[in-house]
Amino acid sequence: MTGEPDILDPERKLALSYVGGGRRPALELLWRLDAALGQILRGATQPITGQLRLAWWREALAALDHAPAPAEPMLQAMQDRLLPEGLSGRDLTALVDGWEQLLANETLSDGDLEAYAAGRGGSLFRLSAELLGDSSLAGLEEAGCGWALVDLARHSSKDREAAAAIDAAAGQFAEAPSSWPSRLRPLGMLAALARRDAVCGSRAMAAPASPGRMLRMLVHRLTGR
Repeated sequence: MTGEPDILDPERKLALSYVGGGRRPALELLWRLDAALGQILRGATQPITGQLRLAWWREALAALDHAPAPAEPMLQAMQDRLLPEGLSGRDLTALVDGWEQLLANETLSDGDLEAYAAGRGGSLFRLSAELLGDSSLAGLEEAGCGWALVDLARHSSKDREAAAAIDAAAGQFAEAPSSWPSRLRPLGMLAALARRDAVCGSRAMAAPASPGRMLRMLVHRLTGR
């Protein structure tokens, strides 16, 4: 996606490199939306600032279903690449709803974590699988929930919140697939790392994109496990 800021982390880039060329641009765009929403929260100095910006994105995404995209490059790209693949603007607002849960309360409850995981991770994996051509895998959304919770734990500055997210992720991975079909292995690569992180705990996670993590992703790509 030439000319756009590079906001995807190396692990997602590696997973994308194993997506067939015809499906890769749409999937990359979906993942870039998730990354952009995360940047909004990280850059917000006050919760209300983040909520206002997320509200703008929710309305703009929903409007794609009935109006031309405004002069915003990512929205225009979604109109051109995601809607023709069968995703709707309303589908995409689920990601906004998930991220917004992190602004709901200063201390996240179990319900807040569950809503965040389902809205962000479950929706992201389901929509990604639709773009990859197979959303029928049992436990797919649970894997996405686990991945999102582990990602929260990795980036949280609050030990109690990180521990609660890891505990919740372990429960999600108990229902997640243990074997992934070839078509969905780009998602499985991310889930495999998150599953391992959930076992290690937030204090023992290896650094992002470390050699061991990249090797684990490649092993999953070859074996599906």
